[in-house]
Amino acid sequence: MLRRSGFALAIATLSLLALSTMARAHKLRVQGAAVTVAGSSVTVTPSRDWNSLGKKIGKNTETWTLDGEQLNDVTFFAGIAPGNPLVKERSKKHAPLPKFTRTTLLVEVPELLEGTHRTYKNSGAFKLLSTQAATFLGRDGVFFTYEFTDEDQLTRRGEAHAAIIDGKLFMMTFEAPRLGYFARSENDFRALVTSARLR
Repeated sequence: MLRRSGFALAIATLSLLALSTMARAHKLRVQGAAVTVAGSSVTVTPSRDWNSLGKKIGKNTETWTLDGEQLNDVTFFAGIAPGNPLVKERSKKHAPLPKFTRTTLLVEVPELLEGTHRTYKNSGAFKLLSTQAATFLGRDGVFFTYEFTDEDQLTRRGEAHAAIIDGKLFMMTFEAPRLGYFARSENDFRALVTSARLR
C-alpha cells in the first residue's frame, strides 16, 4: 500500500511539473502539417497535435511533448556535427559530455546516448534493452530501446532511431515513464518517425 502511495505521489508530482512545462510550450505543431525541426532539413508530419517546447537542450535539437516533458518527451537531434556533444555542456571541466566524432559508428550511438544521459540527466541506472539495424530518413540506421532512472527516481523507458548522414548524426528519441505513459504515446512517436524526411 505504501509503495502504491509513493507511486501515486510521484505521478502527481510529475503532473504538476507537466503543467509548468506546458506553460513554457510556445508552438503548436498541428496534425497533418509538415514542419521542419531543429532548424534543419528534416521535416516531420505529425499524426496528431504536439507542443514544441521553447527551450533548447542543444544547438541542433528540438523537443516536443504531448503532456509535458516529464511525461512524454520527443527530442530531435538534427545534424550533430563531429566534435560536438548531443546537448549543451553545463561544465566542460567538471562534467564533460561524450562527443560525436568522425569515427563514431552506428553501433556506438546507443553508448553515446547513455554517456550523455549519465552526465546530463544524472542517470544512475541506464540499461540498453535492444538494438538492431533499421532504416531512418531513408538511410541505413539503428533502432534501440533502453530504460533509465534519473534524479526523480522514476524509471523511464526510451526508444531511438538514428542514422549518420554525410558525416552528421540524425536521431529521434522518445522517453516517458515506463508505467502508463510510455505505452500511451509510443505509437504517436513511431508515426512521427515514419513521417520523417530529409529534404
